[in-house]
Amino acid sequence: MMTSVVPIWADEHDLPPSLSTPSEGQELTMQMFLQQVLDGVASGALYGAMALSLVLVFRASGIVNFAQGEMAMIAAYITWQTHTWGLPLAFAIFVAVAVSFLAGASMERFLIRPFGTSSEAHLPLIIVTLGVMLALNSGAGWVWGYLTKEVPPTFGSGAVSFAGASISRQAAGTLVAVAVLAGILFCLFQRTRFGLEMRAASSNPDSARLSGIPVSRMLLIGWGLAGAIGALVGALVAPQLYLQPNMMATMLLYAFASATLGGFDSPVGALVGGLIVGIAENLVGTYVDIIGNDFKQAVAVLIIMAVLLVRPQGLFGTKAVVRV
Repeated sequence: MMTSVVPIWADEHDLPPSLSTPSEGQELTMQMFLQQVLDGVASGALYGAMALSLVLVFRASGIVNFAQGEMAMIAAYITWQTHTWGLPLAFAIFVAVAVSFLAGASMERFLIRPFGTSSEAHLPLIIVTLGVMLALNSGAGWVWGYLTKEVPPTFGSGAVSFAGASISRQAAGTLVAVAVLAGILFCLFQRTRFGLEMRAASSNPDSARLSGIPVSRMLLIGWGLAGAIGALVGALVAPQLYLQPNMMATMLLYAFASATLGGFDSPVGALVGGLIVGIAENLVGTYVDIIGNDFKQAVAVLIIMAVLLVRPQGLFGTKAVVRV
């Protein structure tokens, strides 16, 4: 019977790389934890931005737009196609965002508005958005095929070090872009007359009409903004997911979890919920063996179920009061 012998080293500094001291082990553990948190923040920013587009549509029409992910996917294809034709990548993203704004506004005008905004129309409208989702998915496969396409990173390759952890330049640039987007939307909704009119049109359309606010135009612009935000998310996430017709399915699930957690009527909640979902997904996938990387989507499903059971309005949402 053979036994393995571990040599006794005279000095702890003589330890081979495979044998680390407790302090070094703790440092590595903290670095790994920080790395997962940093990765979660980077992905959570995209989840929050996508959830924000869902919230804008929900506030405008009272429905969940299941086609939001496929609209973002089409925008990513537009970015790739126009860049392939020779446009600079930044300008290609701008074109995709502009086209998606028009697409979102057109969807509201020609597919959503004819059904009205009453509660009885919500189910037909949800079915319409599901139909648009399937049509866009099939259309993308018909036009561009189902093979994955590589999209160059918007903010360049390489990584940035931070407190012993690292984050890719693409992820760091995405964080900055989402932060700038959040600041612009905050100023728009809180500091401008146009933003106040949009909030009034979405929260109480009847009173807004009596005040002279063009509610229909405000709702159309709200859908357009949601399409534009989704387009930006699609263009930013395409280099990481690789471009193909089903690339946004998982992203949409995380966006639903973020909006549910933050509150479907709260733009701030959507962004905060996205960060929480992103960090929780990474930590659970790393430290819970039964979940791992293969079942991280289950984290989003569990968050949705837990919030709906415990606090249906979300962390920042308002509780609906029904008069009977």
